[in-house]
Amino acid sequence: MTGPSARLLALLSLLQTGSARTGTELAERLGVSGRTVRADIERLRELGYPVDATRGAVGGYRLGAGGSLPPLLLDDEEAVAVTVGLQAAAGIAGIEDVRARALAKIEQVLPAHLRPTVEALGSTVDRGQENVGTDAPDPEVDPAALRAVAAAIRDTEWLRFDYEDAPVLVEPYRLLSWQRRWHLVARDPQDGSWGTYRVDWMTLRMPTRRPFTPQPLAGGDYTAFAMRTIAASGWKVHARLRVDAPAQSVLDRINPTVGVVEPLDADHCVLVTGADSLDTVAAYIGMLMMDFTVESPPELIPRLRLLSERYARAVAGS
Repeated sequence: MTGPSARLLALLSLLQTGSARTGTELAERLGVSGRTVRADIERLRELGYPVDATRGAVGGYRLGAGGSLPPLLLDDEEAVAVTVGLQAAAGIAGIEDVRARALAKIEQVLPAHLRPTVEALGSTVDRGQENVGTDAPDPEVDPAALRAVAAAIRDTEWLRFDYEDAPVLVEPYRLLSWQRRWHLVARDPQDGSWGTYRVDWMTLRMPTRRPFTPQPLAGGDYTAFAMRTIAASGWKVHARLRVDAPAQSVLDRINPTVGVVEPLDADHCVLVTGADSLDTVAAYIGMLMMDFTVESPPELIPRLRLLSERYARAVAGS
């Protein structure tokens, strides 16, 4: 160590790894005595760092949680990874401003020898458009709402919110991020039914502070459940089609998150599909390459007619 200040920074870096470290281990890593380590621990505490100490065979020192976020010490690889990760997160609805602030803080203190690497990655790596499945804009999600939902899941407390103008009370279990949208998997405490809810459609009410006894989903696969139910409940618009094909033939051609198939007989089925706009529905159902009849909504029919006329003109002009 070149001096007390450098040693304190090295000690802080060791304590930020998460696992407890014994005084002997810290002394060996820093090349000082155990007495010096104890003095440096007290100095960090005086500076406002909450260093916790535990006794016993598995005891040691670790950095605890404080009233505010202390400065973080990152090694070179960690600093590059965090910076590139924040650069890659650009455009995610609901956290863009927060992401930009965090990135600016890290870039401001990057060591000179790391700047060429970070700048090279930032200037040579492009991000392809991710929202390619719809013409609708990405939904805005309030980060505070995500934190509140996650806290209710962590604390196993009932969650109350308005959903499409209706009051809802649920037992929250999992958050799922998919297709740049956030979904909550939850259980109705009244009838025991399970559902998936779009977080950007929620208007949260005051926290209930009422704990519940978890009743896990049968099978325990919350992601699979959400992916199955998003097709029927996770889109702004839905369409019901009668398809002149066996149910299995339709299932073989669609993603389960965008369609629920109900067999009618050996050669016909009903497809309930959805998207965030009817134009997206109109474009995608043509990819079935099967005959179908629109049962609902009637607003879908003019869009299909417009597409058919354009396709017909394209064929006529070829």
